[in-house]
Amino acid sequence: MSIVSLQNLKTNSMQKTNTLKIKWDVLVDKLTRQFADGEELNIDGIIYLIGVQELGQGHREFKKDEKLNLMHIAICKLLEPYGYYEFDYFDTDSWPHYKTVTPLPNLKPGEQTVLMKEAIINYFDALSYC
Repeated sequence: MSIVSLQNLKTNSMQKTNTLKIKWDVLVDKLTRQFADGEELNIDGIIYLIGVQELGQGHREFKKDEKLNLMHIAICKLLEPYGYYEFDYFDTDSWPHYKTVTPLPNLKPGEQTVLMKEAIINYFDALSYC
């Protein structure tokens, strides 16, 4: 690969990173204004909101184990378009269940965060929320 190709690759990567950061900041601001009581939502809070949305039972008090299950639902939904999970069925309590299609790759924490932020942005883009 030539030096020019490497520079173009680096420039495109930086542009993608900057675009992701801008989109993320706009989304966090909008979600925070709509759902948080003054404190900025973090990625876990946004994943939780997606889980509540995907469960489709409205906002209510959830037990600790239900909150973890909501986050699992959200992660599966977010990573479904990437081919990692596939919707399987709804249980008798109307909770969605997913099956693993492809094991998740071993990613560094920073890479995991980038993947999840990108997936969250894509999720809300598909809903025309942003």
